[in-house]
Amino acid sequence: MADILFATYDGGGNLPPALGIARVLQSRGHRVRLLGQESQREQLADFEFRAYDHAPAWSPVVAPGVRSTIALLGVLTSTGMGRDLLAMLDEDPADVVVIDVALLGVLAAVRQAGVRYIALVHAFFAWFDGAFARGPIGTLARLRGLNARTLWNAADLVVVCSDRELDPAGEREVPANVVWSGAVSDAPTDRADRADLAPSRRVLVSFSTLAFAGQRRILQKVLDAVAGLDIEVVVTTGPSLDPADLDAPDNATVHRYLPHNELMPGCAAVIGHGGHATTFRALAYDLPVLVIPINPLADQAMVGNAIAKAGAGLLLSRSARRRRIRGALTELLDVPSHRQAAASIGARVRETDGAVRGADRILEAAEEA
Repeated sequence: MADILFATYDGGGNLPPALGIARVLQSRGHRVRLLGQESQREQLADFEFRAYDHAPAWSPVVAPGVRSTIALLGVLTSTGMGRDLLAMLDEDPADVVVIDVALLGVLAAVRQAGVRYIALVHAFFAWFDGAFARGPIGTLARLRGLNARTLWNAADLVVVCSDRELDPAGEREVPANVVWSGAVSDAPTDRADRADLAPSRRVLVSFSTLAFAGQRRILQKVLDAVAGLDIEVVVTTGPSLDPADLDAPDNATVHRYLPHNELMPGCAAVIGHGGHATTFRALAYDLPVLVIPINPLADQAMVGNAIAKAGAGLLLSRSARRRRIRGALTELLDVPSHRQAAASIGARVRETDGAVRGADRILEAAEEA
């Protein structure tokens, strides 16, 4: 049996793909360990977990601002976290190390030490290879001697946990070590387990669990837009926003947390910010998605544009008026082609099973080590 060590961080949507693959590996009898931030201990309780000793202070639910951004950059470029990983390997070696693609400091530390590693990409490769590498984070990282593309090119594998047909990078030439596993989703593969044939007027509204500027205002605008519609609206805010701060209409309920896998089978559509994990979970349940990006520096607009182009959803600006949001949602609910396009993508996501394929590629690398 193989010994696999994952290195991650508390970044919200970056964790589900790693967890999905880790669960498959563990179910096959392999030893799976996760190195993460102390704030992730409860989330990772099903695995052998160890917290970084030298992770910079940063919380994803703290109000956004310059200090928060600088703190996040400190996490992503932390070589101290890399030293923690190397110390863990010295104490207890692993057959293969899987590192979140954004942890440039950790990638650099293991590369310098000559440790073989796999970079795990939790969203579109096109965004990481483009806006991330060339944007503010990539630029500031280079000033600290960390070149994202150099670190990814040096990896044994770069496993992209997304749908290659939707990823804008899927049709272009990429480095030879880049492979797509398919999107990682925990939606059931048996169509009989889902309520896709049952008529529904329930809509799930879920924006990021991370704190983003203007998130409360946008969510309130959505709630105002759906008021009076003949639908049931269920909102989950996550830890960064207090449900009591929102004014919900009679047809909506607001919760800090509800399991999306229990809600989505009975839904007709999802409204979200374009986070890769939530969007592809919705698609795996054949649900069209109305995307309203919150963070212009993140991949949210790219994800929304990709599914809109595929016909499986619609993309609106964060400045869209209530009437436009109301009209877009009505279209998603009433025009069958959106549901049909989402179902086509959903079938591909379930058939591909990115968690299984990702686990297979990681084990192949372990056998070659």
